[in-house]
Amino acid sequence: MTAFNEYGLLQRVAVRRAREVFAGREGEWQALNFTSAPDVARAAAEGDRFLEIIASSGAEVEVLPDAPGLTLDAIYARDASLVTPRGVVLCRMGKAARRGEPAAQGLAFEARGVAIAGAIDAPGCIEGGDVVWFDARTVAVGRGYRTNDEGIRQFRALIGPEVEVVVVPLPHHRGPGDVFHLMSILSPVDHDLAVVYSPLMPVPFREWLEARGLGFVEVPDEEFDTLGCNVLALGPRRVVMTDGSPQTRARLEAAGVEVQVYAGTEISLKGGGGPTCLTRPLVRHPGVRS
Repeated sequence: MTAFNEYGLLQRVAVRRAREVFAGREGEWQALNFTSAPDVARAAAEGDRFLEIIASSGAEVEVLPDAPGLTLDAIYARDASLVTPRGVVLCRMGKAARRGEPAAQGLAFEARGVAIAGAIDAPGCIEGGDVVWFDARTVAVGRGYRTNDEGIRQFRALIGPEVEVVVVPLPHHRGPGDVFHLMSILSPVDHDLAVVYSPLMPVPFREWLEARGLGFVEVPDEEFDTLGCNVLALGPRRVVMTDGSPQTRARLEAAGVEVQVYAGTEISLKGGGGPTCLTRPLVRHPGVRS
């Protein structure tokens, strides 16, 4: 496993296929806090287009199989597992309705020969959207409603003392029912550049990023809810994002970033999960540039 940054050339990634996840599950949307009922046919088309973009980047795409006990939220593959130097850690979800996802991912990974380093046990909770690697020895973890102190303690124990864990207290924002992770306000796109939503970023963490030499592409207020801050790096300064955040896209391109977009109305906006959420990177190039 070498996915210990969020911007290196994406080489292997696990995903779920939207046409499988959404089929027959559209009635779950209210219980899962989707903003409205998804259109299954459009979701399937959006998902296919998104996977085409990922595959065209040269990454090996591992499609996780459907499984009993999953919900619409399973489309957001990042959250159920974490990649560490010792292997994959299976999460325990802060959102109770998603508790079946880590075990399902674990079975799929084992079948593909992916090493499992361990799992987070109750009462610990941690979700992949709260964990951001900066290099092989530095990882930031958001402490919010989806990731608690016990989850962070267990994560520290599983990755070992050689990795620095920077804990980032997250704001209440819209409360425990909302989808809010550390990656809601931060998406690294190169070793020295990140997309950020500053109004919700803790000052000490912003200062820590600046001290590491990161510059910022700022997301305007009106594009926070269109997932302007949720940007997946396919490689250094090569990204994919949902269509509908034109100011953020223009700012990225002005910073020398190549941008591809997909229509994410059904698979992203309604469930609050953009391209980083839709993917569980397994292998990235470890260097700062490719």
